[in-house]
Amino acid sequence: MPTAAAAAVSPADLPPHLEGWTPQRCADAPASPAEAREHVRRLATRHYENFPVASVVLPADLRPHFHAVYAFCRWADDLGDEVEGAARSLALLDWWRGETTAMFAGEPPRHPVFVALQPTAERFDLTVEPFLDLISAFEQDQTVAAYDDYGDLRDYCRRSADPVGQIVLKLLSAHTPEHVGLSDSVCTGLQLINFWQDVARDADIGRRYLPTADMQRFGYSLDDYAARRTTAAFVDLMRFEVDRAEALLSTGRPLADRLGGRFGAAIDLFASGGLAICGKVRRIEYRVWETRPRLGKRDAAGLLAGAVARGLRRAALR
Repeated sequence: MPTAAAAAVSPADLPPHLEGWTPQRCADAPASPAEAREHVRRLATRHYENFPVASVVLPADLRPHFHAVYAFCRWADDLGDEVEGAARSLALLDWWRGETTAMFAGEPPRHPVFVALQPTAERFDLTVEPFLDLISAFEQDQTVAAYDDYGDLRDYCRRSADPVGQIVLKLLSAHTPEHVGLSDSVCTGLQLINFWQDVARDADIGRRYLPTADMQRFGYSLDDYAARRTTAAFVDLMRFEVDRAEALLSTGRPLADRLGGRFGAAIDLFASGGLAICGKVRRIEYRVWETRPRLGKRDAAGLLAGAVARGLRRAALR
């Protein structure tokens, strides 16, 4: 059952793309399978992030399963970041956890995401742990605004980024310990470089992912951070952080060769995109306070062409 705070949510409290599926609405009138399929399809195909882009390369029979997983992630993320007030977000995330554990325990789902996700979980033998890890990371965003050291930040990435890759490997019937390790490297590397390109944006919403211990190591003070100063110490700090993200992406990139085919090409494309952002940050001399590095259409076309060419070479060598 939803918490009192969650049950009091009105459709106006939710982002429009979540279509007003409040805890009370789900309790009063559970979603039908048709409603569920359409809801997750719209979420997956209307958003701009990597997950729906990846689903384009999938066989048609796998797309609904990717859509269901993506919709779960979209809902959890937005309940954490797009609902007014930390207390309300935490109450809704607690409700989301309850719906998650209930579905995996075999209870009839009510929310359209879980109505769509249940057959996916059954077909691919998904477990509840990566889904709960994601929820715990979004809850942490409500209570933790800065990180003391890289170990703390890596644990956050372990729960906020890595589970997505682990679930995808299940959908691809490629979930092995070796593949999981490579996938975790790619997912964490992508999240880290996203943090480093968005230092200013995160500061705007009161979050700091640059670990305090790393800042101290390079002599970049909290006062410098608050004033958004680009100093020699900041450049050294960012060089270190970008190199670490690049190393993780490079370590995980062989997953593309392991998977091969269109799936390998998709992994190659994501890893290449992350590495390209690393290069962009370097080319602006780490001045991310002043400029947000991003990939343009020409960059994207080049990355896609490169991924396709490498995929063809992999196929020829098999």
